[in-house]
Amino acid sequence: MSEVDTDQITGDEPGFRTGFVAIVGRPNVGKSTLLNRMIGQKISIVSRKAQTTRHRVTGILTDDDAQFVFVDTPGFQTKHRNALNRTMNRNVTQTLAAVDAVFFVIEAGRVTDEDRQVLALLPDSTQTILVLNKIDRLRDKTQLLPFIAEVQGLHEFAAIVPLSAERGSNVEELLHTARQLLPEAPPMFDPEDITDRSERFLASEFLREKLFRLLGDELPYGIAVEIEKFETEGNLRRIFAAVIVDRPSHKGIVIGKKGEQLKRISTEARVELEKLFDARVYLEVWVKVKGGWADDERALKSLGYD
Repeated sequence: MSEVDTDQITGDEPGFRTGFVAIVGRPNVGKSTLLNRMIGQKISIVSRKAQTTRHRVTGILTDDDAQFVFVDTPGFQTKHRNALNRTMNRNVTQTLAAVDAVFFVIEAGRVTDEDRQVLALLPDSTQTILVLNKIDRLRDKTQLLPFIAEVQGLHEFAAIVPLSAERGSNVEELLHTARQLLPEAPPMFDPEDITDRSERFLASEFLREKLFRLLGDELPYGIAVEIEKFETEGNLRRIFAAVIVDRPSHKGIVIGKKGEQLKRISTEARVELEKLFDARVYLEVWVKVKGGWADDERALKSLGYD
């Protein structure tokens, strides 16, 4: 979605705030879940498996007083040091240099060495809110206050907000707190926009999510999705997608016995895309072997990793 003439939309009154907010943290702390909860719709894929988010996904939330432009970054990678993860880590550091505020997300009651490594990347000049996610999973709630006292010493945070992104508890408090950190400025996007990502991009992400969810531990690390053709015909989307795997042996894992696994992946992705686009979707998916793609800079660029 493109930027718009802000004079034509609401939010131009004095006191309106607009700004970029990066959502950062190690893998699997709930960054994508938090983004989807704040936007009120699923735009960033969610999985229990690490390294699900590989691109910077932008979500847009506009209310009467502010427009938040959220950037859901990949979890900073400390393992699998290949070109793909170097690109993902570069995305995180570039994002941090160009935002007005940061949500640094960790799990309530638990701070790891990986958390500290990500925290070390945060610029001192950027206002950071520490988000303690998954408070609903904290068995002993009396440990929350001592934990907050402990993590306060790790960084100079603008605020600390405990919440549950999954259940939605205290998310409004986070938005209220963050609103004060945004600069006064007119909105950059139409109030109805929820993302600046294209339907083509979202199609590849939703299909990739189904691969993560349905293949589980069988999922090959070197896997990606390439949309080879995306056509719009009225209320119909025709999408032709290739699942890229690193080795010939991985092809059978994705396809499954008699093609049943790939059929299920495609069907579930199509159903979700129809809800997202509010349109009928024809989705055709096949599997291609492209050896070494995750460590090939040229291949990464062709797959949209910049």
